[in-house]
Amino acid sequence: MSHHATPLKFLMPGWFAIVMGLCGLALAWHRAAPLMGEMAGAGALVVGALAALVAAVLAVLSLLRWQRYPQALAEDLNHPVRHVFVATMPISLLLLATVATQLTGPSLPAKVLWVVGAVWQFGVTVWALSRWLRPNAGSKESPLWPSITPALFIPVVGNVLPPLAGVTLGFPEWSAAQFGVGLFLWPVVLTLLAVRVGVSGMWPERLLPTTFITLAPPAVIGLGALQLGAPVVLAWVAWGIGLFFLAWSASVFKRAISQPFAVPFWAMSFPLAAFSALTLRLAEGASGAFQGLAMLLLALSSLVIAALALATVKGLRDGTLLAPEPVAMMNVAGATPGKGAS
Repeated sequence: MSHHATPLKFLMPGWFAIVMGLCGLALAWHRAAPLMGEMAGAGALVVGALAALVAAVLAVLSLLRWQRYPQALAEDLNHPVRHVFVATMPISLLLLATVATQLTGPSLPAKVLWVVGAVWQFGVTVWALSRWLRPNAGSKESPLWPSITPALFIPVVGNVLPPLAGVTLGFPEWSAAQFGVGLFLWPVVLTLLAVRVGVSGMWPERLLPTTFITLAPPAVIGLGALQLGAPVVLAWVAWGIGLFFLAWSASVFKRAISQPFAVPFWAMSFPLAAFSALTLRLAEGASGAFQGLAMLLLALSSLVIAALALATVKGLRDGTLLAPEPVAMMNVAGATPGKGAS
């Protein structure tokens, strides 16, 4: 049977990155309300509702895939790169809880989403990093470096998200504790990423869009620190780090978008939206010039996510997305450093 007859088989967990991007954009528009007024609040509600709808559709389809193609899910969980995208699922729950809490206030559904998402995210992080402790980890049969890509930041980012809604929902202690896990792991993964480039070269070209994930940790850490009551100066420190990673990632933007469109392109969405949200948060007490920069970043994030949404719709219509990956993506360990799919 051709892959066109079974597109559901190729709905990997990474599709939940769409929910992450939409939630991030909703939060960014919410942060723009002090500068833009009711229009920003309305925009946040629309995007937040769209994120919830997409999450519900993906959840139903993912359950169907699990039932019909359990081997496909097993392959995702054992893949050297794709396995970390499982974290996009609990992260989506945390972000949906955050959007609901910030837009409509604390509620029981938001608490349930938050608790399930926080516990699930903690477990996914332990599971993902436990791969490093396997008996054959680092051997020729199970090389470690192919799994060290910017996508590894996804489990890390998930652990710095809980304070965004957890403090308001009445879970400040656990929010701070899980925030500490992400804060600890962020420089660890960053160091591994730098060593990987020196030892094994760049990640494959088709994964270049995931480079933007490096922007997410400092952006969310800045927002989370403010939510936990940290001094504003620490948020500015995080903003400066985020600005560096934005400029650093932008250096590969042209190469990244020259690749055939695929789900990893959505890796650009949430980091840009989160950095926009942090910038808008800091702009509330900043100069007019900085407020202008914040609005420019919001416009950029909105345009990028709109372009990603249009490309996704086109890809689904053309049958190019829910399809087998190129060989270079499936066999990352055998890829030539710095080269993408042919």
